[in-house]
Amino acid sequence: MKTLSNEHLIIKVAGHGAELSSIVSKATGKEYLWQADPAFWKRHSPVLFPIVGGVWNNEYRHQGTAYTLTQHGFARDNDFTLVSESDTKIWFRLESNDATLKVYPFPFVLKIGYKLHGKNIDVMWSVKNTGKDDMYFQIGAHPAFYYPGYNPDEKERGYFAFDKKDGLEYILISEKGCVSLDTFSLDLEDGLLPVDVHTFDKDALIFQNSQLKKVALLDKNKNPYITLHFTAPVVGLWSPPAKNAPFVCIEPWYGRCDRAHYDGEFKDKDWMQHLASGKTFDAFYTIEIE
Repeated sequence: MKTLSNEHLIIKVAGHGAELSSIVSKATGKEYLWQADPAFWKRHSPVLFPIVGGVWNNEYRHQGTAYTLTQHGFARDNDFTLVSESDTKIWFRLESNDATLKVYPFPFVLKIGYKLHGKNIDVMWSVKNTGKDDMYFQIGAHPAFYYPGYNPDEKERGYFAFDKKDGLEYILISEKGCVSLDTFSLDLEDGLLPVDVHTFDKDALIFQNSQLKKVALLDKNKNPYITLHFTAPVVGLWSPPAKNAPFVCIEPWYGRCDRAHYDGEFKDKDWMQHLASGKTFDAFYTIEIE
């Protein structure tokens, strides 16, 4: 476990999965990141690669060959190599190997980095295609944050605020972790989405087509608590259905699970990223502690 700190925050990052595992305020000692109690969910903030969500029946096809790949891919379950570190910035690296190539036939180098500045944490991704052929992939975030003032005996959890106040549409998980493309309108109250114990009864709320670039979690008094800034075209909001969990996830994605019953080629999946040989994809999102 590696530790970064500045005048405001202390964060910890595990080499396993290059996973952000703690965000603590120096001023208050408060932990913001979910501490992976397996009774609810055993992870903190996994990076999803080379897929986001699941492929239909855990199987996908590339150039006529079928491969098996489980939900969210394998990066979160691999040990990364430390590349560089300072007091406020760290980078880790994962390279394709015999085990990854059996389930994902694309040579790659994945780098995951974290940078502290003020009360902000930049989470940085770099994907390089080290093979001779075109590479197809998805990458996404899955950070889980404690609800502010969580009380399991109360229905209310707080609010979400967005950088768009009307016309928002979302889709839902329908079968086997895959989505229906039926769209639903999001009803806001005074520009906010009230969050309660039933908000995620139907699983994640998924917003596509770059509708959002900022999502803030507010406490029950509508005070800002945590804000995520991103450029990803898809974002999911999720807490375990029917578990009365103490946390919620805000998840910027460059990708998304399959449509239910999808049986096309891997490269033709919705929200697929493409890299030519030798090219690199770079992206980041920012966690702001209010």
